[in-house]
Amino acid sequence: MSTPVDTQTEGVSGHLRDVVYSALRDELMNGRIKFGQRLTEPKVSARFGISRTPAREALAMLWSDGLLQRDEVGFTPVRPSIPLVRDLYELRITLELGGIQRAVDNPAVRHDLDALRQERERWLALRLDPPAQEPGFVVVDEQFHIALLTASGNREMVRALVAVNARIRHVRMFDFMVNNRVEVTIAEHLAILDAVLAHDLRLAHELLRRHIGESLDVVVDRVTRAMIAMTLADVQE
Repeated sequence: MSTPVDTQTEGVSGHLRDVVYSALRDELMNGRIKFGQRLTEPKVSARFGISRTPAREALAMLWSDGLLQRDEVGFTPVRPSIPLVRDLYELRITLELGGIQRAVDNPAVRHDLDALRQERERWLALRLDPPAQEPGFVVVDEQFHIALLTASGNREMVRALVAVNARIRHVRMFDFMVNNRVEVTIAEHLAILDAVLAHDLRLAHELLRRHIGESLDVVVDRVTRAMIAMTLADVQE
């Protein structure tokens, strides 16, 4: 059984982990850490003046995000592949638009409107109180796209989208570093939901296609800028 002291210690450690995680994530996503730079528990703990436990946990979280890769003695930044990102986005678009297109092609396929109404309520609440502009919003965004595809009724398409999302999450986070992208995303999600709920599936299809395409453009631009900055850091060393 944990004592109050144990709980307090765990709370402090968790806070330190989150602070280090956020700081390193910001540096990685803004190109302030060069590609060849190695991040280790001792170096991170010394830099932030913390114990090795929160340093280790923060590095593990960045590795889980796909921003770091492991090597023999620590972690180094992942070098994103723009062609791979485009290929995975193309697959994502095919899956997500397919959920709407199957209902367009087959009148017997109907969206789960009750589920979409619940999703709409969630995004209306977010519009009233938008979350902070930060990369972690990608998780909230993913929930919308999974919910929309799930409502179309094909579980295998949903399973495939979950797998694609896991592979592009580390670059999709770049989408929510640009001013107003959270607010724009909320508005676009609501417009897509309204179109489906109004049974205007062709409009929903077009809005979703445009929405994902704009996200790709932002992601590629931000990733490219970060890669240039990280490459320049290598050259200047």
